Amino acid sequence: MYKDFYKPENYVNRELSWIDFNGRVLGEATDMSNPLLERANFLGITQSNVDEFFMVRVASLHKLAAANVTTTDASGLTPEEQLNAVNKKEHRMVKERYEIYNQQVIPQLAKENINILGIKDLDQKQYEFIQRYFNYELMPVLTPMADDSSRPFPFISNSSLNIAIQLRRDPTSKQVKHQTLEGDQEVNRHQVEPHDDSKEPDIKFATVRVPEIYKRLVRLPGENNFILIDDVIKEFLSFLFPGYQILASATYRVMRDMDLDVADADTSDLLRAVKRQLREREHGQVMRLEVEHEIEPWLEEQLIDNLHVNERSIYRVDGPVDLTFLKKLSGMVDGHDDLRFKPFKSYLNPALDMEHNIFQSIRQKDYLVQHPYDNFDAVVNFIHQAATDPAVLAIKMTLYRVSGNSPIIKYLGMAAQQGKQVTVLVEVKARFDEQNNVRWAQRLEQMGCHVIYGLVGLKTHCKVALVIRRDEDGLRRYMHLGTGNYNDVTAHFYTDMGMFTCDHELGVDMTNLFNMLSGFARPPYFYKLRVSPDGIRNFINEKIDDQIKVAKSGNPALIRMKMNSLSDKQIIAHLYDAAANGVKVQLLVRGITCLRNDLPELHDNIEVHSIVGRFLEHSRIYYFSSNGHEEIYLASADMMTRNLNRRVEELYPVTQPDTKARAIHIFNVMWKDNVKSRILVGDHYERIDRHGEEPFNSQEYFVQEAVQLNKKDSDQQKDRRHFTGVFETLTKHVPTLHLKGKGDSDGEE
Repeated sequence: MYKDFYKPENYVNRELSWIDFNGRVLGEATDMSNPLLERANFLGITQSNVDEFFMVRVASLHKLAAANVTTTDASGLTPEEQLNAVNKKEHRMVKERYEIYNQQVIPQLAKENINILGIKDLDQKQYEFIQRYFNYELMPVLTPMADDSSRPFPFISNSSLNIAIQLRRDPTSKQVKHQTLEGDQEVNRHQVEPHDDSKEPDIKFATVRVPEIYKRLVRLPGENNFILIDDVIKEFLSFLFPGYQILASATYRVMRDMDLDVADADTSDLLRAVKRQLREREHGQVMRLEVEHEIEPWLEEQLIDNLHVNERSIYRVDGPVDLTFLKKLSGMVDGHDDLRFKPFKSYLNPALDMEHNIFQSIRQKDYLVQHPYDNFDAVVNFIHQAATDPAVLAIKMTLYRVSGNSPIIKYLGMAAQQGKQVTVLVEVKARFDEQNNVRWAQRLEQMGCHVIYGLVGLKTHCKVALVIRRDEDGLRRYMHLGTGNYNDVTAHFYTDMGMFTCDHELGVDMTNLFNMLSGFARPPYFYKLRVSPDGIRNFINEKIDDQIKVAKSGNPALIRMKMNSLSDKQIIAHLYDAAANGVKVQLLVRGITCLRNDLPELHDNIEVHSIVGRFLEHSRIYYFSSNGHEEIYLASADMMTRNLNRRVEELYPVTQPDTKARAIHIFNVMWKDNVKSRILVGDHYERIDRHGEEPFNSQEYFVQEAVQLNKKDSDQQKDRRHFTGVFETLTKHVPTLHLKGKGDSDGEE
């Protein structure tokens, strides 16, 4: 029985596995096959990844440890033990990140004449530029904040960049020279004493927040030369503190507990509860303090005492605090296209463009799309045509994350204003998109849509759209079911899959799903759709059991799954049981992997790959094969406890022969990857040793597929234009040409 596999030593800690995943992302920053500016971008991504990790996952551990919770996770660690292990491992990762920054990225950028300069590196012209920039742009905006007996230590907001300053009164200063904002000449002004500080300590602390309205990188005179804005501010701090000597300064940043926790009791007015939580979480406990490595000890002590952090949560970095600015570098550099990924045009099937009736296309057959290789316009066009088609009666849709200027929101509003029944489930608890989603929910209501917020205690994470249309032969349901969000921006760099269909049984299931989300309906069963909580877990367990039965009968059995994360203890134990009974298990897991595949009982039957590359792998595929029978399903859910138990998710079959074949082809291509794929060895991933095999990059393969499909369509259009031109020429120059047929006067056929 697979419950025998529940021992802690059989599992990898979830949080440590996540840090390993971020390490794989960091590996892309050192991969010489990636263009240089993209490598810098990967380094920035690792920083933003770990920021969110501390704001949510580490914050959760802090709360459990503070409550003296001693229960253990699947790997047998208490919250306090996990905190210690996480911080220890992340300190090593920080050291590695900054070694890559200092020893690889910055020197290699400099070789390409792309320079991030320090104050000491500036020539006279550049120094005069930053002096004017400070006077004209920065100084009017900056606010120095003192910490003394009359002014308490200021609140430091989450993720904001700040400068800590050690200063003291200059007893020799009677007058202070100021540079005017109107010019470079200096004028003398009598000093104004804000208050009597004679009884204050000689050494004082102050802090200045770096304004977020400005870009972190300031462009300097000369091609592709930049300086960090905090370096500029630190150089001219004396102008903010006239009459004081600046003894030391250092950039610092804090990450706070930003996890949103809306109790079920609040859900009677969920929108109001979320708004309140958004305000309250800004003051969450500090999870991490980042400071410059060379910070003056007295300054560091002031920060530690006032921010209430312990030693394990202090990160002293050998370089700029907060490397996320590297994500913006490529967009600021002029030229150097060779240092970026080569752009490509995603493919839009003509049957799903705005020149065709998409509903007529879907009525004829299902369509499977894979973004970003297939253009997300197919999804936008589907909603657009639903909004403008007079035969469409209703649109129902779930929204988890959308872009800041979402065309889908616009078309849903347009549909409501044209009198269609529009129902939109907006998940206002989508992490870090709460504020955006609250705004969209209110906007949709203003446009006449009926907005719902889902079920008590559950996040609605499914990605589904349902259109009710009156066709000539009666009402018909048209659907899009996806693995990823309806976000036209992230669709350019997340890999996701979706299916357009008007399958009758799936349509009935979708109606039941929306009735469940909006009302009191509890459908007794679904025909083809599987819905969590519970439904997807039960279904996956049944499918694993089926494969075990086949293997026990002596026949080959195969389980293949692709997901973002694998952490659910019960599902992992069940996969262990399948492998122990002879089932071959092949897993594509991008991120967290709590399974280990080196247990002797598994007989080497579990192989796990992780693809980390140009695009963020986000699609979920569940595929079962035995006795010549193949079944493949797509889903919004990972094999994580939260997805299976505490979220509304959907899993759906791909059954039409051509779409099914394509879904299997997609998995096969990814499984062949030996360039961007790592392989699990016990409890850690290693690069694949190709043993002389030709390199194969699955993401690049799909890009080239899209390029070839676009070329094929372009050639066909040229052929059609050529044929039309020839016909027009014939009819123009041979006006007497007449094609005889039935009804001609001579009676010939």
